Amino acid sequence: MTVPRAGAVSRGQGHGLRRDLALLEALASPEAQRAGGLGVVRLAQLTGREKSQVSRALKALAEEGVVERDPDTLEYRLGWRLFSLVARTAQDRLVRAAEPVMHALSEDLEETSHLCVLRDREVLTLLSVSGHSFRVAGWEGRGVPAHCTSAGRVLLLDASPDELYVRFPLLENSFPLSEVHTLPQLWARIQECRREGYALVREEFEVGLCGVSAPVRDFRGRVVAALNVSAPVSRFGHRLDDAGRVTAAAAAKVSAQLGWETTTRPPATPPT
Repeated sequence: MTVPRAGAVSRGQGHGLRRDLALLEALASPEAQRAGGLGVVRLAQLTGREKSQVSRALKALAEEGVVERDPDTLEYRLGWRLFSLVARTAQDRLVRAAEPVMHALSEDLEETSHLCVLRDREVLTLLSVSGHSFRVAGWEGRGVPAHCTSAGRVLLLDASPDELYVRFPLLENSFPLSEVHTLPQLWARIQECRREGYALVREEFEVGLCGVSAPVRDFRGRVVAALNVSAPVSRFGHRLDDAGRVTAAAAAKVSAQLGWETTTRPPATPPT
């Protein structure tokens, strides 16, 4: 029996990996995105491979969740596992880019800053950084309602009216101090944040607590996170607008590290 040389096995595996990557590139192409997927025949044409080879490769990739097959059209698209890996990598990069900026922001404002992301109808804190001994503890990993927090309104900046209707079929009435009880009211607060570049909330989520938030955008210009500074009204309430501008500048620094350059955005359509 002939034992294959290690170098030959490595080259063969590398060649197979390159072929799989070519399939993934094809499934990420504008054509695939427009069509919602591509079939085996078209993928074979795009990659220059035999249909049987493409079919076997796609089956193996589908078993691992890297691609998925539509049961009706039988066409393939990128799968959940690939998106999950990308999301985790992007989130790690986000935290690494934001942390030093947050330390400077907390030192500047002498308050605790938070890095927040949107999860369904809630805001989740990924990281908290304190600038003094008055650290606001217990926020990391904790979800809070998006509609009555400054971070939530910032994170909803890219949402269309239809998306808001789907995300918030009924706004919770468990926050009587909130200024938002209807979707038009939420839309108005989001547009106010769009104009100012930051959002302010004073005792809408919790008595005695106020906060400011500003959007962090990725290289596409999409809001992927919010920088938030929250503190007691007695200590922070008199300088919310100034803090909002400082937080917006800090968020812009994080966005720049993620590849975002400021552009003019078209006005959005309000809900009726």
